[in-house]
Amino acid sequence: MRQPVTDLRVKILSALSDPTRLEIVEFLGKEERCVCEIVPAFGRSQSTISKHLSILHEAGILARRTDGKRTLYKMKNQNIFDLLKAVDSLALDQIYELKRAEKMLMDTVR
Repeated sequence: MRQPVTDLRVKILSALSDPTRLEIVEFLGKEERCVCEIVPAFGRSQSTISKHLSILHEAGILARRTDGKRTLYKMKNQNIFDLLKAVDSLALDQIYELKRAEKMLMDTVR
């Protein structure tokens, strides 16, 4: 029974593992935006951005709707930002440990 939960975790975390997709998530924030607004913000081709949006949508991170010819995306669940804050905290802890190790190393060299 744990396998489906693990699979979903992998799908979500994999979708977030790309720098462009992380930037898209941050760009969307609490707003709904048209692909026509997202593409220029990243300076990449529409097909590339559309692929990233599709991956985020398939992972359940983004909601998608059409309005005439426009396709709009928004965050499906704002809890993603809590996850990103937790990851940021882990990254800061690692940076702190590296800085501490660097200082210790420099102190022993002197």
